[in-house]
Amino acid sequence: MAFFLVRYRYTDDHAGRDARRPEHKDYLAAAADRGLILGSGPFAAGENAGAAMIYSAHRKDDIVAVVEEDPFYRHGYIASYEITEWIPMIGPWAVDARARHP
Repeated sequence: MAFFLVRYRYTDDHAGRDARRPEHKDYLAAAADRGLILGSGPFAAGENAGAAMIYSAHRKDDIVAVVEEDPFYRHGYIASYEITEWIPMIGPWAVDARARHP
């Protein structure tokens, strides 16, 4: 399995996002229950509107499918997203925290 950092940038439609938020949160919680999402949350106030998630998956394409079924994405509240493979070197997901390099 590989780790991926997913970053959402939201549109300015706050009311639309707020209306879909329960569905969005349920969708992400279900992905977390399946072991795909390890962590998720919005950026702090004052930052660019968006969120970040850490996924665990075999392939980047597996994550694209999950992102594009997110209710926020399907209803047009995600202006853009990016998926970057991530190699944790320190912390609970690190393969070898002492190595400090891939």
